[in-house]
Parts: sequence; structure tokens; C-alpha cells
Amino acid sequence: MKKIIYMRKNISWLILVLLITVSCKTKQESELNYMQNIEEVAIENVANVSGTKLQIGDQLMILVSGRDTAILNPFNQNYSSSDPIRNGTLGNVPVQNPRITGPTYFVGSQGEIDFPILGKLQAEGKTIDELRDDIKERLRRYVKTPTSVNIRLTNFEISVFGEVNRPNKYRVEGVKKPTVLDALALAGDLTMYGKRDNVLVIRNENGNVVKGRLNLKDANFINSPYYYLKQGDAVVVYANENKHIKARTNPNTGIYISIVSVSLTAISLAFALLRK
Repeated sequence: MKKIIYMRKNISWLILVLLITVSCKTKQESELNYMQNIEEVAIENVANVSGTKLQIGDQLMILVSGRDTAILNPFNQNYSSSDPIRNGTLGNVPVQNPRITGPTYFVGSQGEIDFPILGKLQAEGKTIDELRDDIKERLRRYVKTPTSVNIRLTNFEISVFGEVNRPNKYRVEGVKKPTVLDALALAGDLTMYGKRDNVLVIRNENGNVVKGRLNLKDANFINSPYYYLKQGDAVVVYANENKHIKARTNPNTGIYISIVSVSLTAISLAFALLRK
């Protein structure tokens, strides 16, 4: 009878150890999930952001097109029908890759672009849609037929550093409102050691460096002013405590712990059998 009670105690201890191990694993897995309370959060930011505001130093590709090409061609800077214009995509397009080609304009120090025939146009502080509407309105003085104005920001660059799979500087193309999630997607997402509750966004605003922190586990970060990125933003992902512990311990520690754990279990079972 005593042997049966002893064996039951050993089995109980083994079950307890297994339960603790499983609960720890479940907790670690939950730490990796984004927006854990998404069902409870009201998404307000999307409606409030109309698009990226243009700023000094931006490079724009602007193409005016329509049925009457002979009349419209003078409005395209140094453009010929042989110039390739590539569709923009959001993808891992490193900065060193060739830029989109076609008629390009730089937003100068006064916040203006020098447009053929129309002259200097204010671009700084406007969204791409607002600049497009402005150009189309001015074109009506010269062109009666319907026209299309295609504008792309060709040098929107962001940097992603820290605990991500592909830290680098990236160019984002074809996206009106790039977000911090877009940046992390370009960088191959966070590693398992990335700290998801304290992602740093560094931004230059009018010559001043400002910082914002995002908790990716709380869906409220979507309503942060740092959710939508601006030209030149840097996203920094810190290492979590598990990475620090790993850096301080022997890389074989996990193997040693497993061996000791298995050995202790085997010894316990051996004692249980010997007491029969």
C-alpha cells in the first residue's frame, strides 16, 4: 500500500512539472502576439489621416497624360514615350536599387516644385492627392480635354533596426500611408527576441528629433500619431529579457538543464521501482 502511495506522489510531482512547463510555454507564446485586444479597441486613426504630407527634399514622379498627347507633352519635363515608368509596390526594395524613372521633380528649399509652363507650385505640406488636384485645376486653363495626373513619391525611405530579421534602410513605393506594420513587414517582422511592447519610432520634425513608443500587443497603437510613418523615420526594436538572459548564459545551458531534468526524472522512477 505504501509503495502505491509513493508512486502516486511521484506521478503527481511529474504532472505538476509538466503543467508548469506548459503554462510557461503558453505565456511565452502570448508575448509574441500583436494587438491582443483588437476586438475591444475603436480604430479612429484611419479616418483622420488623409495621406503623407510632402516635405522639402522629396522626389516626385509626375506624368500628365490624356487623349491629346501633342498638347500635353510640353507639361511633362524631359519626357519621351520611351521612358519607363514602373508601377510602385510595397516590397523589400532596398535603397541601393535603381529608382523609378520618368519625369521627376524635387521639392526645393522653399517647398516648391518647378513645373513646365505652370511654373513654381507649392508642394510642401500638401498630400499627393492635394498636389494632383492643384495641377489638374491649373491645367484646365490650357487643356480642355480630360487629363490624368499621375504622381508618385519615389524616395520615401525608412530605416528599421534592432531585433528584426532584416534590419536595413528601405524605400516604400506605391503606398499613400505607410505604417509601422509596413516597415516591420519589409524587415521580415520581429524576431522572437523582439520587445513587442516598446517599439521606438524616431522622427525629424522641423529640425527637431522627436520620439514615440508603440506597444504592438495593445491594438491602441493604431491610434498613435506614430502609427503612420513619415519620410526618414527610423523604427527601432529593442531586445526582450529572454535575449539578455541568453547573452549572459552559456549557449549550452538549455541542453544541460534538459539533461539534468531527464536524469532526475529517471532517478525518481528508479527509486519508485526499487521500493516495490
